[in-house]
Amino acid sequence: MNIKKATPGFFVTGTDTEVGKTLVSGALLLKLQKTYSQVAAFKPVVAGVSLIDGKDQNEDLVTLSQAANHPASKDAKNICPYILSTAAAPHLVAKNQHIELDDQLMIYSYHALAEQADAMVVEGVGGFIVPFNKKKNSADFAKDIGLPVILVVGMRLGCINHALLTVEAIQARGLKVVGWVANTVSSMQLLEDNIESLKDLIPAPLLGVIPKLNTEEITTPYPLKTLEKVANYLQLPK
Repeated sequence: MNIKKATPGFFVTGTDTEVGKTLVSGALLLKLQKTYSQVAAFKPVVAGVSLIDGKDQNEDLVTLSQAANHPASKDAKNICPYILSTAAAPHLVAKNQHIELDDQLMIYSYHALAEQADAMVVEGVGGFIVPFNKKKNSADFAKDIGLPVILVVGMRLGCINHALLTVEAIQARGLKVVGWVANTVSSMQLLEDNIESLKDLIPAPLLGVIPKLNTEEITTPYPLKTLEKVANYLQLPK
């Protein structure tokens, strides 16, 4: 397949699962639409579906689909080549369901969508390094597509260690961390002090601090008004 000039965009990863990658990805999709006319979303694999609007769907993909404005992103199969039914580690679910997670198909699917879009937001899986099979993982996928990385830090006890280890892993693969987001996922002692420490230790700018949202705002799939609110807390990397 002939690949056009690289489509601009960001790879969104996190210090762990459930730290707000989808929330930030959705908000970034909205912000990018102020600059680019066709912004698409992608995620290489998801695990877990539930009944949403009368259909079995993945919550992350519903959020990304509603936030993206590229027509192809309205179809979950275009956003994500592997939609697994059970909410667990993707490589284990795939093994139990006799499915091979093919990293080359993920890369091909990404480029097929990126060719049609003006900008991309790619959401990673869990933390930065999540196995796809015995040889490949999500960090390999990030390296293969080569987008600059935005790190979502779930602000809770232990986040400094998690953030610094993740930054090291990203840099070890030749990728650039262009910014990070502090997401207040729970009440945390010395929150501001932790953020200041991370500002000193992470070699990339803080793009925004998301305050602790109320229950209605973080019901997934995320309501569009929640993504719009979060977008106001963020700035795009320069």
